[in-house]
Amino acid sequence: MKLLTREGLMSFVPTVLVLGGNGRIGSQIAQDILAHTNAHIIVTGRSQNHDHKSSLISSRIKYLSLHLDEQEKLRNQIKACTLVIHCAGPFHYRDGRVLKMCIEEGINYLDISDHRSFYQRVKPYHQQAKAAGITAILNTGVFPGISNSMARQGIETLDEAETVQLNYVVAGSGGAGLTVMRTTFLGIASPFSALINGAWTTVKPYTDREIINFPQPYGKTGVYWFDVAETYSLTESFPVKTVITKFASVPAIYNHLTWLTANWFPNAWLNNSQTIEFLSDASYKMTLISDRFSGIGIAIKVEVKGKKAGKSVTYSGEMSQENTAVAAGCGTGSIAQFMLEGKLKKPGIHPVEQVLLTDLFEIGMKHRGIRISQQLDTLQT
Repeated sequence: MKLLTREGLMSFVPTVLVLGGNGRIGSQIAQDILAHTNAHIIVTGRSQNHDHKSSLISSRIKYLSLHLDEQEKLRNQIKACTLVIHCAGPFHYRDGRVLKMCIEEGINYLDISDHRSFYQRVKPYHQQAKAAGITAILNTGVFPGISNSMARQGIETLDEAETVQLNYVVAGSGGAGLTVMRTTFLGIASPFSALINGAWTTVKPYTDREIINFPQPYGKTGVYWFDVAETYSLTESFPVKTVITKFASVPAIYNHLTWLTANWFPNAWLNNSQTIEFLSDASYKMTLISDRFSGIGIAIKVEVKGKKAGKSVTYSGEMSQENTAVAAGCGTGSIAQFMLEGKLKKPGIHPVEQVLLTDLFEIGMKHRGIRISQQLDTLQT
């Protein structure tokens, strides 16, 4: 193996492969890497034409038509890169072949996977990844992603954390595409398990409405149980007794429609791919209209309850961004930057909160103009 000298490292230009980079979130990730590194970037999509040429014009970005079923072509592209970023969801359907190829070829890996099923599917490859010396980080983006790191930030503030609650509100489409709509409806298709008071409990999605006071412009908004990767990964990463994840959309009409879908539609309908496609397409067309009035932003509020200096306390962390897709690009792009700079390395397969140190997370967000406010309150007894 040829070792690079210091001068060689300084002149080395990495290549990043962004699978699904033709989509809204993938293109934002590419833009972030373009702005914060010297990497050359290959973005892929299934179409022969690049739909976002106007937003990705740069001599350092190239478009490649590639379907994940083209396995020989996919492997050849992986072998030629420094880092692979998998953005081609929904991850409910993905089998882990991209990660497996990265392990076999010795290439570092990131993804924006957003469901526990994918993590559970690829977790058996952990020892192989560790032996190969590759760092594979899952669940990057905004939620999961930034939200996970905000939870870690809060947990580390306390001496002992007992309960973590993550609350999200997204305006309209969030600036994302049809795939995110599919992910939303897949997320309400079935009950899921959540850790509550130390016991795994079955929860029905889009139930147990709760009013949360988010940063402006959202203010007091009703949120509902929603199955995201954090519900599972945070219980593995930290010794907490309860993890709650709740979500809402604005305008509020979308919450009512989602509640009706989750609670009135027969399970057979929600587990039918044609139903999911119909609902996703209809919702996306609606948001194309409402986005003009609601915006496409996101706010996250993380609450951690536990002990600090022997007292019962509640930690609150908040962030907001006017474009959800841009926030996702910042979340994944910052991690890609740290990996390319050699600041982030932990062989194996890990959700983001197990790998990204809080000081690095805070640096990445600061450089991208994302402010996270923090507050610690002592509970009255």
